[in-house]
Amino acid sequence: MIERESYMQKIRPFMNTPLIKVITGIRRCGKSVMMELIQKELLTRGIFREQVLSLNFESKTDTRVKSIQTVLDSITKLVSSSGGKRIYLFLDEIQELNGWEKLVNSFLADTDIDIYITGSNAKLLSGELATFIAGRYVEIKMYPLSFKEVIQLLNENQTDISINEAFLMYINRGGFPFLYNYPFSDQDAYQYISDIFDSIVLKDISQRNNIRDISQLRNLILYFAANIGNTFSAASLVKYLKNQQRSVSTETIYNYIEYCRSACLLHLVQRQDIGGKALLSTQEKIYFSDHGIREALYGSNQRDINQVLENIVYMELLRRGFGVTVGKIKNAEVDFCAEKNGEKLYIQVTYLLASKETIEREFGAFAGIQDNYPKYVLSLDDIDLSREGIIHKNIRTFLLE
Repeated sequence: MIERESYMQKIRPFMNTPLIKVITGIRRCGKSVMMELIQKELLTRGIFREQVLSLNFESKTDTRVKSIQTVLDSITKLVSSSGGKRIYLFLDEIQELNGWEKLVNSFLADTDIDIYITGSNAKLLSGELATFIAGRYVEIKMYPLSFKEVIQLLNENQTDISINEAFLMYINRGGFPFLYNYPFSDQDAYQYISDIFDSIVLKDISQRNNIRDISQLRNLILYFAANIGNTFSAASLVKYLKNQQRSVSTETIYNYIEYCRSACLLHLVQRQDIGGKALLSTQEKIYFSDHGIREALYGSNQRDINQVLENIVYMELLRRGFGVTVGKIKNAEVDFCAEKNGEKLYIQVTYLLASKETIEREFGAFAGIQDNYPKYVLSLDDIDLSREGIIHKNIRTFLLE
């Protein structure tokens, strides 16, 4: 069980406070294990196991999670037996319980309680919960394993593998933690990822949003898998689907994108005019929360290495707490403009700086930027080609920092 220390650092300041800790993220990214890690740390601080109630709402056998009433009874029983001590409530995949918002809010108001919840829906906080407890919760966004965490997990499992071999595995399989705990074949790994994807499509998207044409939804997601890192427009999507004898409106396309974002499957990245500092409303890009899903659905991660490396770097920037846009400066494009606490990074991502033309293109993308924030070109080259104040760095090195 990898410690996921970067997330624990975000959670610790809010432990034992009257704020609901809400952990959101794509299915199987490690939220349940994070709940276990929090409980483990609380126990080391002197909390007794009898003060803790942990419920998983995806369980098919735990009778305590059948309804609001059974959950209420379980919590009430714990409160009455606690002898006045603070109780600790862990509710995993809470979106499976209808009406959970009022339940959580009532206990927060009436009980000495420390509450932790997880959910596989990015809109978990946009409904009634936000209305009931505005200003009384903190959200921690969780993602599949970073490459650094993959290395840590492989080392803990005493897997004899080099950094380069591990990175190739990461390119193909992505970061779902379960895949690095067992010696799966590639085929077994892709089957596992496909099952996760099917669960997301069926439970988190189709059922939640009453989508009947699941085939059309899958076609749209497959289009995005093929085109991660490329700008798109609704018109191009309509044309693509029409060529497949599928009729769909622009409004439906954007609805589907929003449903996929809510399920933490996709990220829609806006473009920014670096000179004017304005966000542009057209030609966004889409990336997957886990690039392993692309390999399982579409294949070709190694063949389309430039796109996949972009996806990996984008997700790494999110893990590090950056807000990310795609930069536009005159006729050039900067892959990522990353901003956090008033500081910025500009990043170009490419597979290899294998020719003079590639070097000129990647380094030249920064030519029109007048500020002095750091500028990086990331590639898999081992030779440092930094120049004119622009830092060149190996992508593996960047990911392991």
